[in-house]
Amino acid sequence: MKFVPLLILLFMSQGYESQPFKLIKSYDNFEIRYYPSVAMVQTQGNPESGQNFRKLFQYISGSNESNLKIAMTTPVHMEKTEGSEKMSFVLPSNIEQAPSPQNKSVKIIQSKEAYFAAIEYGGYSNTSKVNYYTELLQESLEKNKIEFKGPAVVLGYNSPYKFFNRRNEIIIEVNYP
Repeated sequence: MKFVPLLILLFMSQGYESQPFKLIKSYDNFEIRYYPSVAMVQTQGNPESGQNFRKLFQYISGSNESNLKIAMTTPVHMEKTEGSEKMSFVLPSNIEQAPSPQNKSVKIIQSKEAYFAAIEYGGYSNTSKVNYYTELLQESLEKNKIEFKGPAVVLGYNSPYKFFNRRNEIIIEVNYP
């Protein structure tokens, strides 16, 4: 019975660095945010296989030219493309020069600075929720006459072992101001 509080603490707490953004404006059910450019590690492949997460996790676990272990950050970025999915981890701000990946399907990228609309939802993410909140965000943007462009990106903030108070978001690039 002594390990139960430890398990609860382990599952409920996360001390990960999060990708920075500046809140520009809050609306009823979404926000406009400015995201500065950040370094990310990215791969692309079949979303059903689970290989994207594994490849990125191996990179931060030391499968890179420097054998450097890199701290996990939030959120994990997931973007559906035709028949595949791009997945990206934001690299910690204290990494000045990211080591090259050993896996050739993993690459280091620099995100572009941009304004995004963001809508948050809880629980475990799935296709139905992603579609619902993407449509809700797009309708809200149209209603507020905010032009959007590019694909919806799902942001996941929690480990699969966190069962309560889960946080997910959909972001879409917008023309703002």
